[in-house]
Amino acid sequence: MFDAEEFISEAVETLKTQIDDIAIIACSGGVDSAVAAVLAHQAVGGLLHCVYVDTGFMRKGETEQVEAMFAAHGIELTTVHAAERYFTALEGVTEPEAKRKTIGELFIRVFEDEQVKVGAKYLVQGTIAPDWIESGGGVRDTIKSHHNVGGLPEDMTLSVVEPLRELYKDEVRELARTLGISVAERQPFPGPGLAVRTLGDLTPERVGVVRECCAIVEEEFEAAAERGEMELPWQYYAALLPVRSVGVHGDVRAYGETIVVRAVRSMDGMSARYSEIPHSILQKVSTRITNACKGSVNRVVYDITHKPPGTIEWE
Repeated sequence: MFDAEEFISEAVETLKTQIDDIAIIACSGGVDSAVAAVLAHQAVGGLLHCVYVDTGFMRKGETEQVEAMFAAHGIELTTVHAAERYFTALEGVTEPEAKRKTIGELFIRVFEDEQVKVGAKYLVQGTIAPDWIESGGGVRDTIKSHHNVGGLPEDMTLSVVEPLRELYKDEVRELARTLGISVAERQPFPGPGLAVRTLGDLTPERVGVVRECCAIVEEEFEAAAERGEMELPWQYYAALLPVRSVGVHGDVRAYGETIVVRAVRSMDGMSARYSEIPHSILQKVSTRITNACKGSVNRVVYDITHKPPGTIEWE
């Protein structure tokens, strides 16, 4: 049985031996990177520099939430605004693996810039077991590259430290609860962010649509769960498909794109079953999305695919 307190004690001692110089960590706002950051901070204190990169692919209100969370733990956080750099690098890139590889390489380049500023020798990451398994870290085929695993460039100069590498999501959540981290129960979010929920061209406008639709899905599902109308899924979000269909807005013909809503039940992300969401709640989600995104979205569909055969994220 997993013992969170024992793991924390051992991890902190191990990190003290692994990190003997300045280290840098990417803090995304998710539970994995938050736990890794708190553990590393407990181990090496001021040697750790925590950096949050606003890639332009973050959730609604993400930046403010991340800054508040680290302030609550007394950890100094540097915010890098890199959205323009990411959108430029990904212009015309639509193939999923190419997206992830590009984001992974830029992820390191941005941190190498920060490394130069602080003289960092180590990169601490919140990589967990499903990340490297899906990225082909063993004998398995690559299912998809994770930006902090399979997307790392070969000429990277930072030494990587991964204190959570052998853990699964439920174990990381237990660590977060023990450490008093506010995002302990927050649902998983892909490393490349909304970039892999925006199928097709990555533009600020299309990503903005996905950001708003994901917020709507989260708000409606969480409110319904609070009312006791449904069980909150393990992961739930919206993705924008480059599929257009004819619709009607008022008396005017519309030709808009499609939003797919995805919600799954899982324990560790390695396999998942689609969640049976009440139709009344899905109808609310659909109405809110089509009203909020008039002119760009006129159709909402629900994904009823298990994993396998489909992965949890569409890309």
